[in-house]
Amino acid sequence: MTTLLALDTATEACSVALLHDGQVISHYEVIPRQHAQRLLPMIKELLAQAGVPLSALDAVAFGRGPGAFTGVRIAVGVVQGLAFALDRPVVPVSNLAVLAQRAQREHGASQVAAAIDARMDEVYWGCYRSEHGEMRLAGGELVSPPEQVVLPSDATGDWFGAGTGWGTFAARIPLTPYAQDDGMLPHAEDLLSLARFAWARGEAVVADQALPVYLRDKVATPKAPQ
Repeated sequence: MTTLLALDTATEACSVALLHDGQVISHYEVIPRQHAQRLLPMIKELLAQAGVPLSALDAVAFGRGPGAFTGVRIAVGVVQGLAFALDRPVVPVSNLAVLAQRAQREHGASQVAAAIDARMDEVYWGCYRSEHGEMRLAGGELVSPPEQVVLPSDATGDWFGAGTGWGTFAARIPLTPYAQDDGMLPHAEDLLSLARFAWARGEAVVADQALPVYLRDKVATPKAPQ
């Protein structure tokens, strides 16, 4: 039976989740700027709780972004270290998809417009639909001013708004969701759910392909010419 570890540090939340013997356990904490200190202890605590050694893992899944640059790099560094040491594959998962999956789990949403506050007056966003319990991307994942957020061209029905992008920019996003959770952050439990689908499809990759997805290259506002 498959044993998967999932970890995420792309936002203010730091979380880990484990699938073993068909059971899922997770740890979740909202600890801004403490991810580097807490992630490895959280993994150790989770495995100890389950009585599972690292060597039992079949693969390691992680939130590959978009999100905070430092947070995403922490996840990539840890997952590559684990995967290289154990000679195991990795499963990269979109943090926007994780938000959509959490909205499905907690709110029963089947169509989700996920948005993460990207700072610099922009949002990371993407739209997702549930297909057999898995939130699948409809269109692309983008970074843009909130005014440019749009539903897929073939969108119908009602949509749920999930993520901190809604908390910061709801008044500027030209969509009207039927409901929203504007404080929602990605949770490793939902990352694990998506990783299970990806693993079943054979989408795991080797450790050196555990790459971050930032959606934009600039990390700070350019300085004005002198």
